[in-house]
Amino acid sequence: KVRCGAHHIGREASGRASEPANRPPKMSTMLPMLESITYVDVLIAFGTAVLGLVVIIVVAFCALAASFNSITRGNSIDLTSYVGEKKVSLASRAKVALLHRLNVGSAKPRDASIQLAAKASPYVDHLLVTSREGTVAGSSPVNVSKESTIVIGTIRMGFGHHRIAYAASSWAASAGTTYFHDLLNIDSPEAQLIKDMDKAYSKGSRLATEIGGPVEKLWGAITKSGDANALRATYQMAEHIKPLLLGLPKDTPIIATHSLVGLIAVSCGFTNVINLVIDNHAQWFIVVPKALNLVQGPSNYHSLLAMGVPPEEVCLAGHWIPKALVENIDADCTARKHRAAAKKPVRLLIPVGGAGAQRSFVCSLIAAMKAKLEKGEVQLFLNAGDHAHMKTAFVAALASIGAVYEVIDSLAGVHTFCDRLRTGAEPKEAVTLFAFPDYFPAVATTDIVSRVADVLCCKPSELAFYPLPKLMIRRVGDHEAYSALRASELGDGTLELREVADALKYVELMKKPDLLTVMNNCIIDNNKIGLYNGCKKAVEMAKARAKQ
Repeated sequence: KVRCGAHHIGREASGRASEPANRPPKMSTMLPMLESITYVDVLIAFGTAVLGLVVIIVVAFCALAASFNSITRGNSIDLTSYVGEKKVSLASRAKVALLHRLNVGSAKPRDASIQLAAKASPYVDHLLVTSREGTVAGSSPVNVSKESTIVIGTIRMGFGHHRIAYAASSWAASAGTTYFHDLLNIDSPEAQLIKDMDKAYSKGSRLATEIGGPVEKLWGAITKSGDANALRATYQMAEHIKPLLLGLPKDTPIIATHSLVGLIAVSCGFTNVINLVIDNHAQWFIVVPKALNLVQGPSNYHSLLAMGVPPEEVCLAGHWIPKALVENIDADCTARKHRAAAKKPVRLLIPVGGAGAQRSFVCSLIAAMKAKLEKGEVQLFLNAGDHAHMKTAFVAALASIGAVYEVIDSLAGVHTFCDRLRTGAEPKEAVTLFAFPDYFPAVATTDIVSRVADVLCCKPSELAFYPLPKLMIRRVGDHEAYSALRASELGDGTLELREVADALKYVELMKKPDLLTVMNNCIIDNNKIGLYNGCKKAVEMAKARAKQ
């Protein structure tokens, strides 16, 4: 029965509703269709899909490999011959092109130079901090003379590169005009590219340490695989961000504390570039071709030579240590030995890195110190840096064991604290928490407090080379393991202690004077042969090369 034309279907006389025209076929009508599909048909469909995916991957792979030639066409350095290869494989070309794309995205390289200005550092005497001209009030145009000026080039990626830069500056500032040139301080699209890359690295470090297991292993493998392709990708980025250095004369002495800074300098044509190699694991990623690469230990030196780095481009210099620490080694080590002999509480300085990793491990270590704190066997100096999340984590860990602590949040407070301890006084509380709103005090506090600490408890980063007894705890990247080995063989640090229980065993050992006495004696002996004078030598070499 039809009503309202063809748009409304009523019930038929039998009372059964009619089938709408767009209703799918019943299952009974579909079964014969499904039964007619054979395994061969399924395999053909699956094979076609896989083949299509393979074709897409191959096309993308070939496109990436083809783009390698276009992005490297204007390079000033032939890296292929430098690393001892006859040609770059198709896979390597695709990998480098992909890494470059991830680093710079769709940004186009610029040829324009960025004019620089500088202003006196509010923290370090005789040090000028650079910025883009017109962006910082009170700044004056940079005035460079190759024989009386040194530029310390760095990148604020974590604390390590900055810490080494300040160490070098402490030796250079007393010898002439010194500019502290942090690339991230130069307001520009190029600096933003580096910031974006650093965010990804810092996030990877935090995830690796917090999750552990396979994630930590994967991150460790990544940080240890700085092969020729890693050098190519880093150099390609350097070619992309040259404006960050083009505002300086090409004969300006540059001391780089990050290989990317050194690579930018050589790609711009600077003639006096010194690269301070940051750790003790030899890989192409840390090398700057056409620069003088200074290393801290002999194993890194002969490994780089074996890789093929020209002898005239690599030199064994010593450790990257601030001037104040080096000049007071004898006095500070003697004071530590006296404390050990008197069985005073062991002062453990525990800083966190610039990426803010290690939260779980360090908080677990703090919690495990409860009994030792209550017995007065240890004192903790915790440096949360400028990481609010680390301060929160430290406070929670201390609350969980009922520990009372003092908070110091200014650089003036840090100096007052250390001056008081040097008079023979003890800290106000068994735990002192350092936490800051600004970046520089976060970095500098570890250097300053190291002089009054008995033991530096840290991952085997740049701090593994510092001249005080060290408790080497769990690393963040696999490349750091070799720095712990260096400290252990020199006698001023332990091997890497990857579990809290292992670290506690060494803290127990340090309650007795034997171990700390031997470590401090080793430091005094190492200092006699100039082992900690790496930054001093770097400045001397830069000035000598400027006169040639």
